[in-house]
Amino acid sequence: MRLRQLSRGTLAVRAALLLSLPAQAQTSADWAAYDEVFESGAQHAQWWDAGWTGIYAASLAFDAYQASEANDPDDRFDARVGAVKSALALGGMLTDRQPHQAALVEYERLKAQGELSGVQALGLQLAQAERERRGFEARVSSLVVNTVAGAVIAADGRERDGAINFATGMLINELQIWTQPNQASSAINRFQPARVSFGPITLEGEYALMVSPQQIGATWRY
Repeated sequence: MRLRQLSRGTLAVRAALLLSLPAQAQTSADWAAYDEVFESGAQHAQWWDAGWTGIYAASLAFDAYQASEANDPDDRFDARVGAVKSALALGGMLTDRQPHQAALVEYERLKAQGELSGVQALGLQLAQAERERRGFEARVSSLVVNTVAGAVIAADGRERDGAINFATGMLINELQIWTQPNQASSAINRFQPARVSFGPITLEGEYALMVSPQQIGATWRY
């Protein structure tokens, strides 16, 4: 972990130090803030899962119908390609659920036991998972599928239709990625008041934890 260069009045420190700061600043009334993060994230994830699963299921049904019933041979061909894409996307939705529901269950267990440090660690893990699901690797499978689908249509003698199919598929995937829940990332990266004491010296300021797939950093400003 590296120290960051910050502007005047701002000091970067290691996450190991600041992970203990919320416990000093937190009061029992502030559990509501954690409730909001985990509960709203789980609710968002539930709607997201249901919504996109429904979209891909409807798309699969429509493409399957068009594959055999469309009047134009080109439409039937495109529908068969679309049915494969929709089936793969639907399978992905069913096998790769959002982590927020499981995180809420674990949060409620930790809250019941009063394990604030465990809640903080869980929040960091959830935030990192949210960011990973928005990273490059989340786009690789869609890039492969849409490239193959576009190439198949282009090989049928319709390069323009193939390009449109590729662009449309990638756009839908981006929309799916950026509508995912990100409550944990937003909450963790928000500056909050804190007080730290070192013997007779007391520092008052604000802290924020910065989480990315590559590292966990922390910032203290006063």
